[in-house]
Amino acid sequence: MKIAILGNGGHSKVIQDIIACYADYEIVAILDDKNEFISKLKGVIYAPLYYINEMKKWDIKIVIAIGDNHTRRVISKKINVKQSQFLTLIHPTAVISPNAEVGHGTVVMPHALINAGSVIGQHSIVNTGSIIEHDNLIGNYTHICPNATLTGNVTVGEGVQIGASATVIPGINIGHWSLVGAGSTVIKDIPDFSKAVGSPTRLLKSEDGIENTKDKVVVLYEEG
Repeated sequence: MKIAILGNGGHSKVIQDIIACYADYEIVAILDDKNEFISKLKGVIYAPLYYINEMKKWDIKIVIAIGDNHTRRVISKKINVKQSQFLTLIHPTAVISPNAEVGHGTVVMPHALINAGSVIGQHSIVNTGSIIEHDNLIGNYTHICPNATLTGNVTVGEGVQIGASATVIPGINIGHWSLVGAGSTVIKDIPDFSKAVGSPTRLLKSEDGIENTKDKVVVLYEEG
């Protein structure tokens, strides 16, 4: 399987390591706007992000290797390919129930656990050592950070980030594009566009909706 990676930062390094675990996976391109020109090194194309407009015509799978939830959302919508062309990438040490679902473009990191009845949306990150227990519903463009634990029947909205080593008790709803701080314990529902920290969590503030915020980056410039 030939794979094009979008992004060449720290998160991309981890993605590349996971791909290297599979003998039949081959990285053919690493695209990032930090690359000013199109070049080739050891058989891998390095180019700006716009080059995906050429490569998406090839027989390849695509991985968005960028940690920021907003940026993954922007890129996934702008490159205009079928969701099935995005690779769902799972580290061999991850444990996923046959009765769980993982969406296109989602990456599951080493030693993560996803138990029965849980559904993970598209273009999400289930990071190292995180635990997603039974019957959780995780939206698109989310990031479950290292060692976070979601107990049963938790609902996590689109774009949410659950911080490292945070714990969410059963039956909690976390609203769209909210942030749960590292090490927090969530025992009450969290509204959309909110930040919550502490053990138990307290609400810091609410943010404007994603549709009213400026995208953090501009991607996929046309050449020239």
